[in-house]
Amino acid sequence: MPRYVSRLLFCGVLLLATAAIMSPPAAGQAGDWKPLFNGADLTGWDTWLGKPHKGTEVVGLNTDPNKVYVVVDKDGKPAIRISGEIFGAITTKDEFENYHLKLEFKWGEKKWPPRENAVRDSGLLYHCVGKQGAAGTFWMQSQECQIQEKDCGDYWSVAGAIVDVEGERKDGKGPVIYKKGGTKFTVPSKDSGGPRIVKNADYEKAGEWNTIELLTVGQTSVHIVNGKVVMILTGSRHKEGDKEVPLTKGKIQLQSEGAEVFYRNIAVKPLKQIPEEYLK
Repeated sequence: MPRYVSRLLFCGVLLLATAAIMSPPAAGQAGDWKPLFNGADLTGWDTWLGKPHKGTEVVGLNTDPNKVYVVVDKDGKPAIRISGEIFGAITTKDEFENYHLKLEFKWGEKKWPPRENAVRDSGLLYHCVGKQGAAGTFWMQSQECQIQEKDCGDYWSVAGAIVDVEGERKDGKGPVIYKKGGTKFTVPSKDSGGPRIVKNADYEKAGEWNTIELLTVGQTSVHIVNGKVVMILTGSRHKEGDKEVPLTKGKIQLQSEGAEVFYRNIAVKPLKQIPEEYLK
């Protein structure tokens, strides 16, 4: 090979390598995601357990004598097992604002009183603020993306958090049902009929791993179940004294609520704005 051809090839390879090093990764690549579960233990999380069923004393922070929260192998991969035996939650040590969260969950078999005859229940709580156990000794004040059999993606106001939503109430009865372009409701309020908003459709896969996503920027959040947008919420806020103030950041909690559930592949990445395709 002539020397000048060899030098040209070397320069071309060098330029390509330099460009690859200097170019930032495209949005959505794996490098953008920060795992919240390391696959080995609960590093980065605190555990909280409220009063056991028929108990009188709160179990408390980072005290788990019944092993409600453990890391196990499930279907060949590490997962966090939440037994559900005592109501409470695991809580991120860090606070988060303006992000895209993704996780997978799968129901176990075990159920516990007082929900041994009810549907399996857990939940993703976000913008968690204030003290542990504000709601019934179990959960922080927060917005909830419901994880419950046939109700995944519903919204619940936890300990007084507030949102606005477009929806409808059938014959003025029952909770608000999410409907894009519908009447605007504040939840909770007298008009909304309570602290719950029902998602627009059920996309849960029974007996399988399901993917829950949360997109939240500023006071707006989007609940997504297995790739389908089921709810858009706006005006996230809470009361400080007599004033309503924006609620846009906080810790993340995964609930223990009477049912065995497994969580894995929990990750978060920063988000500057919610893409339009999710808001349509």
